[in-house]
Amino acid sequence: MKRISILGSTGSIGTQTIEVCRNLKDINIEAITANSNIDIVEKQAEEFRPKLIAIMNYDKAEELKERLSKTTMSNIKVLSGMEGLVEAATIESADTVVVSVVGNIGIKPTYEAINCKKEIALATKEVMVSGGSLITNEAEKNGVRILPIDSEHSAIFQSLQGNSMNKIHKIILTASGGPFRGRKKDELINVTAKEALKHPNWDMGAKITIDSATMMNKGLEVIEAKWLFNVDVSQIQVVVHPQSILHSAVEYEDGAVIGQMGVPDMKVPISYALTYPNRIANDFEKLDITKVGTLTFEEPDFETFQCLDLAYSAIKTGGTMPAVLNAANEIAVAAFLKGEIGFMDIPNIIKNTMGAYTVKYNYSIDELLQSDKWGRQYAKSILK
Repeated sequence: MKRISILGSTGSIGTQTIEVCRNLKDINIEAITANSNIDIVEKQAEEFRPKLIAIMNYDKAEELKERLSKTTMSNIKVLSGMEGLVEAATIESADTVVVSVVGNIGIKPTYEAINCKKEIALATKEVMVSGGSLITNEAEKNGVRILPIDSEHSAIFQSLQGNSMNKIHKIILTASGGPFRGRKKDELINVTAKEALKHPNWDMGAKITIDSATMMNKGLEVIEAKWLFNVDVSQIQVVVHPQSILHSAVEYEDGAVIGQMGVPDMKVPISYALTYPNRIANDFEKLDITKVGTLTFEEPDFETFQCLDLAYSAIKTGGTMPAVLNAANEIAVAAFLKGEIGFMDIPNIIKNTMGAYTVKYNYSIDELLQSDKWGRQYAKSILK
């Protein structure tokens, strides 16, 4: 019986993790967290009876506590804020923590979970983007495995199995290209959030869908791959693959390319992370390779999708620069979703924020979080 805590149980990855848990049956959910959607949380609590629930929004946490007090779930502990998130990540009864919260908010609870020697099933790429050096060092020190849930990183991880003695030549990181693949900069100036949220293949949350449209999502994945698989950024090649069937691949030094294919669905990567090193039968949709048709691959357009280039630049600079890149991106994407800026303003805000920042190296977690705070404040000042 595996016992897990799910950070971000109401989001896209969180709800799919819940579905995977139903399918696997031998998983016990010890804690769940959410930002404010207590209606979904209440239903999840009724089904799985966790010991602890953490809600980031204090008022919503109090409302949920009041609701549960009138039911057979009155014994479930309800907490709020970052303190609650950290307690859910470090709850003694859980052996694995699924990190699927949105953004840099996942850094501290992941760090604390690793210190408590919890295995990490990681979907929140910003944890490794901003804190890659700290997180990987802490995981190594504590003997903790970090298992990727992201479909691309799961594909790389799966392609590495049984090849620990063989040298990697490069990682091939596939990208769908998003809803604006093939368009040029002047065609994107007036696109709306509604258009950007229409991803051709994946059903994801709003923030990650916009990141896919700007290709920042792939840039963040480049940084994450560098830390997860201990490769130089020059060994990571982004390839646009609009069908999203080959989820990513590894090229070894002898020229062999080993990849993982499947339908565009996150449930298989989630299941693999929770059952590794085993593969458990499920009733999820399977790939019928005879119906796939043609698979195509293209070079990314760095000039149009400048966010991808900015991400490469940030990880080459190193230190706390990726944290600032990510912080500025979160602010810019939120502003775009609110209609406050245009689509092409997103990379400009990030570039200006990075240009104004003085990088720190050999940083602590508090200094990392301070860099994140600085990046947000500076990006907001540009908006004003």
